[in-house]
Amino acid sequence: MIPHINIRNAFANMPNVAFALVITTAFNVGFCQSIDINPGKCLVWGPGLNPDVVLPVRYFYIQTVDSGGENITVSPVKDSFKVTISSLEKEYLRVHVPPPLDRGDGSLLVRYRLYGSSMKGLKIEVLYQDKPVAKSPYSLRGPVHHEYCDCPESDVAAWQRVMQCPEEDPQIQEDFSSFPSIDLQQLLQEVPMRFAKRGGLIHYTILNNQVHRRSLGKYTDFKMFSDEILLSLARKVKMPDVEFYINVGDWPMETRKVNDKPGPVPIISWCGSMDTRDIILPTYDITHSSLEAMRGVTNDLLSVQGNTGPVWSNKTDKAFFRGRDSREERLRLVTMSKENPELLDAGITAFFFFREREKELGKTPLVGFFDFFKYKYQMNVDGTVAAYRFPYLMLGNSLVLKQDSPYYEHFYTHLKPGVHYIPVKRDLSDLIEKIKWAKNNDTEAEVVAKMGQSVVRDLLQPHRLYCYYYTVFQTYANRQSTQPLVHADMEIVPQPSDHTALCNCERKSEDQKLQQKDEL
Repeated sequence: MIPHINIRNAFANMPNVAFALVITTAFNVGFCQSIDINPGKCLVWGPGLNPDVVLPVRYFYIQTVDSGGENITVSPVKDSFKVTISSLEKEYLRVHVPPPLDRGDGSLLVRYRLYGSSMKGLKIEVLYQDKPVAKSPYSLRGPVHHEYCDCPESDVAAWQRVMQCPEEDPQIQEDFSSFPSIDLQQLLQEVPMRFAKRGGLIHYTILNNQVHRRSLGKYTDFKMFSDEILLSLARKVKMPDVEFYINVGDWPMETRKVNDKPGPVPIISWCGSMDTRDIILPTYDITHSSLEAMRGVTNDLLSVQGNTGPVWSNKTDKAFFRGRDSREERLRLVTMSKENPELLDAGITAFFFFREREKELGKTPLVGFFDFFKYKYQMNVDGTVAAYRFPYLMLGNSLVLKQDSPYYEHFYTHLKPGVHYIPVKRDLSDLIEKIKWAKNNDTEAEVVAKMGQSVVRDLLQPHRLYCYYYTVFQTYANRQSTQPLVHADMEIVPQPSDHTALCNCERKSEDQKLQQKDEL
């Protein structure tokens, strides 16, 4: 049974902004209507308006507002908002600014990627039908550094304030509760011996803000993903001196319990489980897509927000799934789909683990990810570990039906089953019942979908990923009982060099930063 969701109670603990955003969209019936946007009263905010927030792709938000000062909750006319960004210097600066993403709820997401730096700063113009929006134009006083500027902030606390990093995170606290003290010499003796033969393990040392590593095991190609985020962090902030081991394979590694003798050792992984004690980082998937957004990657944490399909009332009221055969429950989904085609559309797009079942179940053509959101209900079933599509599904405006799982990603502790998604038993035995509930309780199902979307929009902003990574390494460094070392068989991981975009690492004074904040 699905517990009855009290809409008032479900929203009681939401921040005011999120409340206004979610509750109004929950009852948007989706028909076309004339909207009166007052550009002067619209709201513009976000990290992309702060020159000191250096990200691969900068971003900010626009909330449409009417002449009465009320937030608008339906989409504006296509292409009615335009954004231009230019350097305050005379020299040409390449800036990629795609059209704003319509998030389908009266808000828009603006992204831009710099391919050079500006010492004087940037001018950002936001226009609605050629009229200035809010306080446009915005002047971001320089220097404004691009992603590959190797200009780390030495004042860590100042960087964390600029990034608006949370003071703590429950998953990080839980992960480190098993490791009050970390003896690096003990790890050096034990970790390679226990884990090197299990696949992909990378031994890193960051010393004086330089990244060094050695590979342990046969399958270490995915070190490219850990390399790129460590280098990106080190370009932005002074990293602590720290020595650690990252598991670049799928499965978490450390199975010892806290009270075992000997006890567990701190292995850092992209996925956790109830049976292991690994320290969890954001997955390589959402990390890489954030680093390569608007360049080598099209599906990322920002782009998905502007590609969520039809409004709720116009979606097909079926559950939807496409994916590989990486877990037997996925095969069962296909069987259930054949038996209940009016409730579920599920298909396997590639067979590898269960090739003998392909003739029986059939192979389904690939579907573009954004087309998933033509359906009201999205199935999230584990792959080899946690399904890394989950954060993207949550950012859509469909209801996510999530299989119960021992696996988790770094942000799951903030989510509540029945409030942010609908839980489904591990064996999927109650799935049909849950889909029927959603169809028969359309308003409550939409509320859950919007609640989940709202909280994940906040948790998975790309700048929050940087905060999370830094906090993990800072916490780890604080617990080291011995000094990190660069070992003889380690190699330095060099920063990428781009001679066409050289950087001057001049920084603003505190008075200049305060003046910039007042202007914004």
